[in-house]
This record gives sequence, C-alpha cells and structure tokens, in this order.
Amino acid sequence: MHRWLIKSEPFKYSWDDLLRDGETVWDGVRNHRAANNLRTMEEGDLAFFYHSNKGLEIVGIAEVSEAGLIDPTDQEGKWPTVKFKPVEPVPSPVTLKAIKANPALEGIELVRLGRLSVAELTVKEWDEILSMSKDAA
Repeated sequence: MHRWLIKSEPFKYSWDDLLRDGETVWDGVRNHRAANNLRTMEEGDLAFFYHSNKGLEIVGIAEVSEAGLIDPTDQEGKWPTVKFKPVEPVPSPVTLKAIKANPALEGIELVRLGRLSVAELTVKEWDEILSMSKDAA
C-alpha cells in the first residue's frame, strides 16, 4: 500500500467539497510526474488532502476508491485519474511551515517539488505528519 499527498486549491475543490460529495474523480492533472503517481495508485491507498495556494495545510485523509481510470476531461484519453473518497479529517491541520521546519521531512516531495499536485510519501513521512497532527490536537 502506498501513501500520497494530493493538493487542491480550496476555492476550486476543498476538503469540505469532498466531504459533501462523498467521492470525486481527481481530474485535470497534466503533469507527467503527478500522472505517473496517479497510475501507480491502487484502490485502498491513502492520501493526505492538502489545501494549496490558500491555507497551505494538510486537512484530511482520503482513500483511493477506484484506480486505473482515464481522466474524463482529457479528450485524447491519455491522462490517468483515480477516484477518492474522504476517510477523516486530520486531528489538527499540519501547515507547510511546520513541515518545512521538521528535519525529518526535509526530503518530502511537497517541499522539494512544490508545484507537484500529486506527490508520493514514504511510510516514515506519512507517520511523521500524522504524529505532528496528533501532537497539535
């Protein structure tokens, strides 16, 4: 099982939108690295939901509910997507500032590849972020 971080600008699609909808197609990804991450995802994988641009914080945990899909917004049918469903909010949001200040997370893709909208996390990074969230709660 892999761990991920998915980013969305809250004014376009927020954690609250995912909670309201119950499930969503993660469409519109047009970065090759992010697309490869989407192709790697399997049903049951977990992802932190990160509010980018405004908020700059991890606010929830989502689960891949369906993998191996073609993005319905891609007329050529070459870009992948998955469906996500909400699992739960994190105990306390974890800010980008806190992540950058944590030496255990210095190699995290969120920091190294800041524009990447779908990033892979190691189990160690996942556990560290979850611990930060619980400690702040």
